This record gives sequence, structure tokens and C-alpha cells, in this order.
Amino acid sequence: MEPAESEMNILSNGKPHDLGDDMSAPMKTLAEDQNGTKTLRFDDPEGALESEQFLPRPDGKKPTRFTDFEGKTSFGMSVFNLGNAIMGSGILGLAYAMANTGILLFLFLLTAVAALSSYSIHLLLKCSGIVGIRSYEQLGYRAFGTPGKMAAGIAITLQNIGAMSSYLYIVKSELPLVIQAFLKADPNSDLWYLNGNYLVIMVSASIILPLALMKQLGYLGYTSGFSLSCMVFFLSAITYKKFQIPCPFEEFTANTTHAHLGLNDSSLIHDYSNNLPHEDNDLHCTPRMFTINSQTAYTIPILAFAFVCHPEVLPIYTELRNPSKKKMQKVSNVSILVMYSMYFLAALFGYLTFYGNVEPELLHTYNRIDPYDILILCVRVAVLTAVTLTVPIVLFPVRRAIQEMVFPSKSFNWLRHIGIAFILLTLINMLVIFAPNILGIFGIIGATSAPCLIFIFPAVFYIRIVPRENEPMTSTSKILAVCFAALGVSFMVMSLSFILIDWTSGNSLAAGGH
Repeated sequence: MEPAESEMNILSNGKPHDLGDDMSAPMKTLAEDQNGTKTLRFDDPEGALESEQFLPRPDGKKPTRFTDFEGKTSFGMSVFNLGNAIMGSGILGLAYAMANTGILLFLFLLTAVAALSSYSIHLLLKCSGIVGIRSYEQLGYRAFGTPGKMAAGIAITLQNIGAMSSYLYIVKSELPLVIQAFLKADPNSDLWYLNGNYLVIMVSASIILPLALMKQLGYLGYTSGFSLSCMVFFLSAITYKKFQIPCPFEEFTANTTHAHLGLNDSSLIHDYSNNLPHEDNDLHCTPRMFTINSQTAYTIPILAFAFVCHPEVLPIYTELRNPSKKKMQKVSNVSILVMYSMYFLAALFGYLTFYGNVEPELLHTYNRIDPYDILILCVRVAVLTAVTLTVPIVLFPVRRAIQEMVFPSKSFNWLRHIGIAFILLTLINMLVIFAPNILGIFGIIGATSAPCLIFIFPAVFYIRIVPRENEPMTSTSKILAVCFAALGVSFMVMSLSFILIDWTSGNSLAAGGH
């Protein structure tokens, strides 16, 4: 049997398949060029789905090519986009996670999660290379038909809408406080620029919406680079503050009126060390390598979802210039490595500044020292900027998922492209303004959808799509994929359990990942 013929007759699950049974999928046919060479292609007149050429090269390898789109995004811009997709507001809670695990245990957990995320992306890229598909939803369709496609699309939609809602909620709650601190305005005033509802609408309309209307994700590489530079500034500032703030620190206890009037009364400064004996001060300011307490278990889900970027991987892969599985894996590894370094350094210096007194949201801890510190206020602006510029990156996969589920055979249309983005941002703004408590529901949804997107779906898609003739179920790769899916189920059960316990006990759980 010719190589092209054998591949043409193998379905994603490794069984022989009659192409006439599945007319909804792009049809594979043999085309003959002028030299009489046969190549395999997809018959896709709409241009909505991707095709792959399986003609072997002289070295025996079969390149993956997405013939409906020519990627033009450079390697660096792709790293910026994927890194921005990984980076979320969860970086502010990692110092708290380190305080409840210890430095070495935190480092071990963070390293394990980074390695698992890289392996998960490897599974996605391998599945994509076999069937020549750039869409998470279409991988689900290839593996399980319409149910698989709908499951992937719904998971991406709910996960990313929850992430965007949390980002805009941060803008709504934090931006008025930053403006108030810079202007030293009366917090009880009715000034419009101190109203979070107005501000979040203005930010969405003036910054997020125009960026979300870009036709291609690669165009956001520059804003993603600027977003990451804001987080580099955040990291530099907390590193600098580590050597400026003594331990134990002096806590600022002035009321708003004194602060607004600029009074400098030493009686308003509380020396935190007065509450502790000298021996306890030394113990309090000593870093711990391993820590096990009641909050330690809560940090595992925080770290497990610290590298959520999987819905964005395949779109970025498609727009990569001269794409190949090896090159995209390198993009993913570089992005994860950069975020891994920033995560660890941010957690380390935040923890070494406040030790056991660090709060779930790191920047709130600095307010206990001086709520009007100019450097920290600039850091807050940088974090808000980074969070805002992440929203368009997260919106792209949601729009893609909606189009795959609702308009699967339609080609690109500007009206539909703009309309979906506008409706999504309007819906998210309404949730943030009128139903902020819905974020708790999205917490449960995120604990369900994130393990599916990171662990479960890549593994089960790999098991179904990779032909059994190439890798039987008893092969090491398939066994590892089964274990990986089981790990995802364990994370899902654990996360849901902790959220339910958190709700019943009234405790505050630090935000993680996105």
C-alpha cells in the first residue's frame, strides 16, 4: 500500500475508515501534479478547515502545513503572545503560596507544574501534527465527533470568560483606588473618575475593544511585549522593596483623613515588632524551606493552574512564521521558562519581604506600610495595564470557539468578527458591574474547565487521535497520557473540594493562575 493511501484510510482513533461516512469533515483526495507525483490534500472549498500535506521529504519526515493561512508572526512576537496568555493576576498570590509551602516545596511544585504544562502542549502539538488541524475544538471533533468539539468549545468559553471577568473586576476595584491615591482625593466624593463602573466601561471601550478587533492574534505581539514589560517593572519594584523594608516592618495605621491632610504624626505609626519578643522577631523574619499548615493544600490548585495558556497555543501556532511542531514547542518552552522565572522571583522576594505576614494579594501588604508610596502606586498601574492588555489575548480563543460551535462552515466575516467581540465585552462588563458575586460561580467553573483544558483533553485527544498502529495502548506514550488524564481528574476533584470548603468556612482563597 502506498504511504499516502495508508494514511488516507486511517481515522484518528487508528481504525480504517470509509471517507464517505463522514461528509462533514474535509475530504482527503489524491491530487496529481505535472510530474505525476501524488500528494494528499483536503477538499475544503469553504477554506474554513485546515489541510495537511503528507508528501514525505527526502529525509523521510512529513511536514505539517496549514494551507489555508500563511503565518507571518515572528518567533519573538509568538513568545510575547503566549507569555502574556500565561501571565495573569495570579502572580500577586504566589508570595502567599510560598509562605504556606516554604521555599523549596514551592520551587518543587512550580517546577513540576511547568514541566506538566510543557508536556500537555507537546500532546496538543502532536495531535495537531497528525491531523493537520490548528483548532482545539476541531481536535475534539476528530477525537470524539460533535460531543468532543462542543466539550472543548464550552470549556474554552467558560474558562476564558471567567478569566476576563476577573481581570475587569480587578480594573473596576483597583483603578479608582489608584486614582484616589495619586490625587489624594476624598474617597467619599461622588467624582465620576472614582466610580469603578464608569472606569471599567471606559477601559473596555477605549483599549480592550479596539485590540480585540484585530483580525489576527499576531498583531497583539507588541501590546503583549509591553504587558510583559509592565510585569518586569513589578518584579523589579518588589525586588527593590525587599532591601528597603525592614523586618519586622512598621505598620501604617493612620486613618484616611490624616493621610489626606498629609499629617506626619509618629503616634500614627505602629511598630509591628512591639507585639513580639525579640526571639519571636528573629523567628518571624527567618525564611522557611518547608511549611505545612492548614493553608498548604490550598496552594496546590493555585500552582496547578499557573500556566493556563492551552486555548491560545494552536491559534498562535497557526500564525507562526514557517510553523513546525518543533518550532512551536520551542516557543512554548521559552514562554513557560520566562514565566516560571518571573513567578519564582516574584514569590521569593515578596515572601522574603513580609514572610508570614504576606497577604493573599501581595500589593495589599505594601499598603500596611505606606498606602501612598509612589513606587507601589506605579506598580499598581503597571499591573492594571498588564491585566488590561491580557484581555484581548484571552478573548481571541473564545471568539474562535463560538465560531466553531455556531458557524462551523462560515468563512471569515468582519461583521461577525466585530459583533462577537462586542457582545462578549458587553456581557462581561454587565457581569462585573451588576453581578460581581457571579465571580464565585466562575471559580467553580474554572476549577472544572481548567483541568480539562490543561490535563484531561490533551491526554484523551492524544489517545484517540494517534493511530494504534503507531502507538498501541500498551506503549509508554499512551500509558503516560492515561496517567496525565487521571492527574487532571484528581486536580479537578481537589480544586472543587477546596472551593466548597472555602465557601462553607468563609475563608479567602488566593487567586491562582488566571
